[in-house]
Amino acid sequence: MMLVQPLLSVEELSVQYRRRRSTLNALDGVSFDVLPGETVGLVGESGSGKSTAANAILGLAPVAGGAVYFDGEDVTHAGFKRRRELYRQLQVVFQDPYGSLNPSRTVGKILAEPLQSYGERDRGAVRARVRERLAQVHLPPEAADRYPREFSGGQRQRIAIARALMLSPRLVICDEAVSALDLSVQAQVLNLLRELQAASGLSYLFISHDLEVVRHMCDRVVVLYRGPVMETGPAREVADAPAHPYTHALHEAAPLPDPRAQRARRARRGLRARPAATAGPQGAVPGCPFASRCPHVQQRCRDERPQLRPSRDGGLVACHRFPEWRGEPAALTTATRTERG
Repeated sequence: MMLVQPLLSVEELSVQYRRRRSTLNALDGVSFDVLPGETVGLVGESGSGKSTAANAILGLAPVAGGAVYFDGEDVTHAGFKRRRELYRQLQVVFQDPYGSLNPSRTVGKILAEPLQSYGERDRGAVRARVRERLAQVHLPPEAADRYPREFSGGQRQRIAIARALMLSPRLVICDEAVSALDLSVQAQVLNLLRELQAASGLSYLFISHDLEVVRHMCDRVVVLYRGPVMETGPAREVADAPAHPYTHALHEAAPLPDPRAQRARRARRGLRARPAATAGPQGAVPGCPFASRCPHVQQRCRDERPQLRPSRDGGLVACHRFPEWRGEPAALTTATRTERG
């Protein structure tokens, strides 16, 4: 059996930011691969390190340790010239469809800019590529003559996707690309991304806080919490049967359409919606970073940092108490009892 070389490989990646008297470990020893034609999800709540990972891959965040490989080449500390070449194959779609497009330029000029910045001077060829990309995202050719303000949020995100595809990249980073959209529009954009992937073999690094969106969109998922990886595995298995209590908390945080079921879920959930305050800088606590919020915590969890170990076929989990925590009721943590008073 022939092994497929990853298109993107992140190995023990760490990013740190200096504070006045401490260091923030925004990303802590994170490793994952993205294969050609594959979608890998980075999941976690705000502050987990998802966007920091994307910025480090793009060369926009300082890498304190580890490496980033693109198509087998180490690009961790690539210079400006190499980064410019790399961006032909690596593009990004941002979260805000309203702020990511220049309001003073027409859609045609916005889409033409990437081609022109890489030396394309044939106006006819540029116009033809613009029309082609608009058609791919299901927008009419006349959209090129209009301004972003004339489109809805979902249409603007389609324009942003078209812009990302102008240089025919191999990997697209989708940084919360659907989180600002209505649910019905989210589904349309997700289906469009999958359609484009099937047509051209694109790879996606899909960043989201919504485990259900990732379950629908991704092949594999990496769950982050305050820097390190908590769990990895096939997306459907991670979403349906979480191996880590934090992943379970993300699953439980998803809203339910039935109000009674939602109330029952909240009543049995012994987990706070926000992290407990900790003394000292992040990373100073020796144990599991999730210990202060975990309803299944034991003293070992507070004292010893869990390492990633096999959880299922192709999956890993950083939890001392897997799998026995699954059979336990979610007892309230001390911090939760205090908060509920």
